[in-house]
Amino acid sequence: MPDAAVAARSSETTNSGTTQQVDVAVVGAGFAGLYLLHRLRKAGFSAVVIEDAGDVGGTWYWNRYPGARCDIQTMDYSYTFDPELDREWTWSEKYATQPEILRYFGFVADRYDLRRDIRFNTRVKAANWDDASERWQLTTDNGADVSCRYYIMATGCLSTPKPPEIDGVKDFKGAIYFTGRWPHDGVDLAGKRVAVIGTGSSGIQSIPLIAEQAAHLTVFQRTASFALPAHNGPAPDDRKTYFEADRAAYREQARWSLAGVPYPQEMAVSWQLSDAERRERFEKAWAAGDLVHILTQLWADQAADFDGNALIGKLIHEKIRAVVKDPDTAAALSPHDHPFGSKRPCLDTNYYATYNRPNVTLVNLRQEPIKAITASGIVTDKRSVDLDVIVFATGFDAMTGAIMAVHPITGRAGKSLSSVWAQGPQTYLGLTVAGFPNLFMITGPGSPSVLSNMAVSIEQHVDWVVDRLAALRDAGFTTMEATETAQAGWAQHMADCSMLTLHRLANTWYTGANVPGKAQALMPYTSGVGPYRGICNEVVSRGMLGFRLTGPNVAEQCNDGEVVRLQPDVRLVLGMLAEMNLPQIESLGAQGARDFLAEFNKGRPAGRPVGEVGDGVLHGADGLLPYRLYRPATPGPHPIVVYFHGGGWVLGDEQSDDPFCRDICRRSGMIVVSVGYRHAPEHRFPAAPEDGYAATKWIAEHAAELGGGPGPVLVAGWSAGANIAAVTCQLARDRGGPEIAGQLLVCPVTDCRYDRASYTENAVGYFLTRALMFWFWDIYCSPADRTDPRASPLRGNLANLPPAFVATCEFDPLRDEGIEYAEALAAAGIPVEQLQARGHIHSSLMMVDVVITGVSGRVKMAEALRGFAGLPRKLEASGDASPIAVNAAAG
Repeated sequence: MPDAAVAARSSETTNSGTTQQVDVAVVGAGFAGLYLLHRLRKAGFSAVVIEDAGDVGGTWYWNRYPGARCDIQTMDYSYTFDPELDREWTWSEKYATQPEILRYFGFVADRYDLRRDIRFNTRVKAANWDDASERWQLTTDNGADVSCRYYIMATGCLSTPKPPEIDGVKDFKGAIYFTGRWPHDGVDLAGKRVAVIGTGSSGIQSIPLIAEQAAHLTVFQRTASFALPAHNGPAPDDRKTYFEADRAAYREQARWSLAGVPYPQEMAVSWQLSDAERRERFEKAWAAGDLVHILTQLWADQAADFDGNALIGKLIHEKIRAVVKDPDTAAALSPHDHPFGSKRPCLDTNYYATYNRPNVTLVNLRQEPIKAITASGIVTDKRSVDLDVIVFATGFDAMTGAIMAVHPITGRAGKSLSSVWAQGPQTYLGLTVAGFPNLFMITGPGSPSVLSNMAVSIEQHVDWVVDRLAALRDAGFTTMEATETAQAGWAQHMADCSMLTLHRLANTWYTGANVPGKAQALMPYTSGVGPYRGICNEVVSRGMLGFRLTGPNVAEQCNDGEVVRLQPDVRLVLGMLAEMNLPQIESLGAQGARDFLAEFNKGRPAGRPVGEVGDGVLHGADGLLPYRLYRPATPGPHPIVVYFHGGGWVLGDEQSDDPFCRDICRRSGMIVVSVGYRHAPEHRFPAAPEDGYAATKWIAEHAAELGGGPGPVLVAGWSAGANIAAVTCQLARDRGGPEIAGQLLVCPVTDCRYDRASYTENAVGYFLTRALMFWFWDIYCSPADRTDPRASPLRGNLANLPPAFVATCEFDPLRDEGIEYAEALAAAGIPVEQLQARGHIHSSLMMVDVVITGVSGRVKMAEALRGFAGLPRKLEASGDASPIAVNAAAG
């Protein structure tokens, strides 16, 4: 529909002399606003959409620059709510152009007769919450003001162009264009001297086409972006076949996927693959021309591990050098300041090849920054460039800017959203803000939004919001507002999630770093579309957890609290375990449980390489015991850590904690000897602790043969193994040696009592259950023997023991006795360092490269061991260059 006709039609539906009364007002007629209007109507709400543009389309209405395309395959970037709509529209290309996408939105608007409730060419100048009427009062710049019960921001994440930051823009006598506000009738650049400032997505898409028109194009680049070829054309046959075989299943898989596109979870990690295997995977992804594919399908650690990620960067650098003929230009175009995927990679068509054209020049602003824009062009530190046209491809004030730029928003008690967000956005679920009742944001900061297929995320948000409004109405509630507790909890969860990826290591619009003066924080939710959807559903199933609901004729409802307290990766692991419907270990019998554990461990990611791994036997308390030795890659001799595995004195062996032993070996630079002690019920108490002591004594006596250096050994263990390590320290003191320099106790069993709070709070749901601990104790030790300090070291003499590092986990039945043991050691004068791992379960610190948020805990463990051995706490050459190893959150 022509803009003029739309404007005429919209003016007929408004009355400038009165206030328009509706149930819901929506700002924005893009992807989100159109679906909102459709859903609100179906739910029986009166609604109006207020749109600054002259027609529907949102960001696709404005972004008409040359080469503008979607970077998600358009079969995925589509509405899915109506199967008939899904079948009626067929995209012409894998990545549709802006005109085709805009036609699609027009088709949707016409199909559902949406324009009659959209006020085009209209902006909201102010929005104020009125406590007395419990309504939002909106002042508009065109036609009637609006009064609404519910106010929804469907403004889009990338809809507010970032203004230029360069002196002299107003002095330039030529033409200036912004990719985000490109003239609708196009621009003739033939024969012109053109500058493009910015090499993000819009720059990378437009530069090749502008270069074909311009007499000369000068590209000013501050930050190089990773780009991969789109290989545009018809939808790929394999994807199309998968889609057409069962559209409903395809769409449902997308809703529960990590990125909103149905790809399986990649399981192989980078160090498990050879160079040839990694290159083969990369070449396949490069040829596919699919952003989600290359971001998720190379190897499992590509987004979390710095070293695994760097492998991809090097391969892309090779591709750039192979295309760009000038070595200096190729080097400037190769990103080195951020991990791959931490800034949004771009899809390109002939982007790198464009720099081989004789009429294209690249200016590297890191080497020669722009000093000023003059009347005739641009001046840098090294040159002056005469220009006819300047194109700003400098991106957007993303996510928050799109909301804040619309108008001032004033909530309860005169609180302004700009003041609340002055230090960064605060939201609950990325949907609501405490202090702003009945205000909702679609794909706001704190939701997956720009890290996902926006189509899937938008539909999920719209469905959730409209379903909640209908439920409120039906229950007699008129206001819905997030609590401060829930919002603070979500902020903590967002911070925890940010530790799982490398996004936080880049200066990017994801963090607001592209806008001078903007408070920086990672704004999108990084743990995935499916997990986020599950959390939103959980909020509802738990009685609108974190929301206060009020109404004139109903009692206030406020189920306050935090929806996620577990670390995000721990939550994912528990979810996967629940889906596996595993048997209760205590129901299998001892041998059945061992067989089950052995089979289960086959699917566990392999531990990282160390210098050498070898097996042997040593003398225990009553016969030979197996051991596995892990030697660092650095020259020896090395201090020795004697390690005892977990398993409730019933399960496991010298290999069962292999990834953890490898990790500690790498991070500490020490030899780790994992001992296979005797198990119950074949060998009940005190066989295990006696074996532990005997093994430690033997290893100390044979340290030189094992490659150990002079000095005392150290002991370490997890769970029941930590029990044995603690007891070994007491026995070594009482029996005249060996000398032990320190003890690392991870989630230790220290006492036989079950009445501590952690046994009640964490009785079920966190893998290690109270019932399983009962079973372990019953098999291992008779009630009469359980108070023996060799079974319950907390009851022993704790004086004159080695210094200790004690790690406990928040959601662990053993938490309180571990903390109590650490405090008792300290009271006895023993130097003790504690790690109380927030959001972790009994086994999560041991789940190397699965639970990434446990990394920093293991770093601290390794540092403690080095300190016990009299070494500098930090290992200079650990073989782990990943900043995530230092910064990941364990507690």
